[in-house]
Amino acid sequence: MSWQAYVDQSLVGTGNIDKAAIFNAEGNSVWASSSGFTVAPQEMKEVVTAYKDKGDANGVKQVQSTGLHVAGERYVVLKADERSLYGKKGKEGIVIVKTTQAILVTHYPETVQPGSAANTVEQLGDYLISVGY
Repeated sequence: MSWQAYVDQSLVGTGNIDKAAIFNAEGNSVWASSSGFTVAPQEMKEVVTAYKDKGDANGVKQVQSTGLHVAGERYVVLKADERSLYGKKGKEGIVIVKTTQAILVTHYPETVQPGSAANTVEQLGDYLISVGY
């Protein structure tokens, strides 16, 4: 399956995600993207920095205080660990999952439950890891 097919079918095609992009693990190359969903290089730098941040003595990462910018919008970060970043803005939000070689950046609309969106992205993340990506 092509990277674009993962975006179109495995993410957006489920109805749980309305926009998505797949980047390399360094965040400097777009492998596939939904039409009109543009994550700026500086925004991807924020994402990569969040993954590299080990957190303070209590395990709190900087991004949990500052928030995260994706496609020109700022999101409050609810979860930040070595694999996943979850953010929210009103009733919509983002789910970002890092695999061995890729970073899945996704957005869900206010009509979708956050848990449904997270499950969709985490399952694709699990699959990509299982096949070496």
